Amino acid sequence: MGDVTYVRKACAYVTRGTGELLVFEGPGHDGLQIPKGTLEPGESPREGLFREVCEESGLATLSATRHLSTDVWTRRRRPPKRYVRNFFHSRVHEPRDRWIHTVTDGGDEDGSEFELFWIDPSTPREFALDLDDYVHLLPAADAADELATASD
Repeated sequence: MGDVTYVRKACAYVTRGTGELLVFEGPGHDGLQIPKGTLEPGESPREGLFREVCEESGLATLSATRHLSTDVWTRRRRPPKRYVRNFFHSRVHEPRDRWIHTVTDGGDEDGSEFELFWIDPSTPREFALDLDDYVHLLPAADAADELATASD
């Protein structure tokens, strides 16, 4: 059957004061996605999280970041490829409801455009790559407002 390939990932649930979740659509996948990506050699999941959020959204200031879960998700069975996904929740102050961010890091996604927007995480929606597996762990909007007030 061959060796299994494991790819380490950082996945970001970014919310703002209203409790809304940052998402984008595509490219190349059906359904919503969250900022996420492959960790670089020697990079911790937390470091990768901040880098990926900045690369894919342009947001550089996250707060109250906490680890939610780590799992192993099967991307494909043959040849075997599994993602070791590290999910985090971070808060951000962002007044824009929608924006387009162009990646300029010189990497594989350089020049890619991400159209970002906010959704209510309690509304059932189809996410690509099972990226919604831990949305239920996010605080409700009321609790998010209390956390924001307490940390300000």
